[in-house]
Amino acid sequence: MAGSRASRLGAGVGPKYPQVVVLVGATGDLAQRKLLPGLFHLFSAGFIPDLRIVGVSLDDLGVEAFRERAHRAIDQFFTRQAGDGEWAAFAERLDYVPLSAGAEALAAAVARAESGLAEAHPGQESRRLHYLSVPPAAALTVVRLLAEADLAAGSRIVMEKPFGTDLESAVALNDRLHEVFSEDQIFRIDHFLGKEPAQNILAFRFANGLFEPIWNRTFIDHVQIDVPETLGLSTRAAFYEATGAYRDMVVTHLFQILGFMAMEPPTSLEPGPISEEKNKVFRSMLPLDPREVVRGQYAGYRSEPGVDPQSDTETFIALKCRIDNWRWAGVPFFLRTGKRMAEGQRIISIAFREPPKSMFPVNSGVGAQGPDHLTFDLADASKMSLSFYGKRPGPGMRLDKLSLQFNMKDTGLMGEVLEAYERLILDAMRGDHTLFTTAEGIERLWEVSTPLLEAPPPVRLYAPGSWGPKSIHQLVAPQAWRLPFEREWRNTEEQS
Repeated sequence: MAGSRASRLGAGVGPKYPQVVVLVGATGDLAQRKLLPGLFHLFSAGFIPDLRIVGVSLDDLGVEAFRERAHRAIDQFFTRQAGDGEWAAFAERLDYVPLSAGAEALAAAVARAESGLAEAHPGQESRRLHYLSVPPAAALTVVRLLAEADLAAGSRIVMEKPFGTDLESAVALNDRLHEVFSEDQIFRIDHFLGKEPAQNILAFRFANGLFEPIWNRTFIDHVQIDVPETLGLSTRAAFYEATGAYRDMVVTHLFQILGFMAMEPPTSLEPGPISEEKNKVFRSMLPLDPREVVRGQYAGYRSEPGVDPQSDTETFIALKCRIDNWRWAGVPFFLRTGKRMAEGQRIISIAFREPPKSMFPVNSGVGAQGPDHLTFDLADASKMSLSFYGKRPGPGMRLDKLSLQFNMKDTGLMGEVLEAYERLILDAMRGDHTLFTTAEGIERLWEVSTPLLEAPPPVRLYAPGSWGPKSIHQLVAPQAWRLPFEREWRNTEEQS
């Protein structure tokens, strides 16, 4: 049944070959919450012909103890039904090597895994995927371990963000990586691009004749990419103090979404053409002007455990950036993200230009609620909204802001949606770079960031549960921030 579901979702969605996954950081939070449950789903649903997982971490565990941890993770974080038989089959495919055991023990575990796959699938090759779920400071150490174990050749490696902290460190990191892995072996992951709604932007733009002709400076006034978070630091104080909101979110997530939204039509929906069009957007970005950036810090951040009492780290960032090309010249892109904010949202909001002249009476209501917007909700439940002015029923000419809304839940296909990490792991196994970032793109983004990193504006305090420092309104003027919305998303479950 699981295999038929995978085939129903389309041929070629998964890799052709069985996979050996070396999961470094296998006992960490990301592996427990996302990676192990995701691999379990991909295996049990039949997306992968077969697999073996070699867990690696600092914890001195045996294989059975690792399997117990994996079982607890799947019980707690797997969002679908999991049968005992499926778990038993998956557990047999788990092995574990403590990092302290060294390269020789790791190489032996991978050899066992590959031998097991060869016995189960005579005459069929397998492929290796290394997933580095480790802090950035540990990444190169793990890369050297893989090289020492002679596991690099012919394999693929998934790298977690951030990819450097500035241009110099990004170039150095890429240079060191390229000593062991070629660029086509490296998959720099951004889970935002693995979400169904992010890919829906491509379908929306390039499959519909209605919208692509107006996707330019002539019809679009400005664009907002807004990702506020209600969460605080949790246990990430040490990481966040060294990183901040800009490095953590903007370079690795928001700019990547901007690239998808702003790119020219690719010659085909293949990894090479899509990556090239995204990189063209990044090449066209003007260097950031620190005067058009607002940095904030929520009140109480400096009292958090592990935070410097004099910390200048921003927990909030809002900025204006420009793309200096034919399509987008003169159109500002406003980006905002932060911790401990009023709502958790992930939206792209495209504001269309208003008509050049209004024939409606002064008190008709036209323009009173801002320009028309096309809004993409990048949460897992894909939603889109197109707002417009329409006549209020009754005598006279009174206008109200109305909207057309789409929610993936209305289609009955929500069960077919893969989680972001699941999709990206599948793509990496297949060697598909479409949703991953390149060395060139990352280095260019750090290059345009240099003026901001060298002369950051002072952080401004904001109240937890707010929308950030008040100066964000000056940044976006004469426009207004799209969040909070002037209306709520319609809840079709309540209406039914």
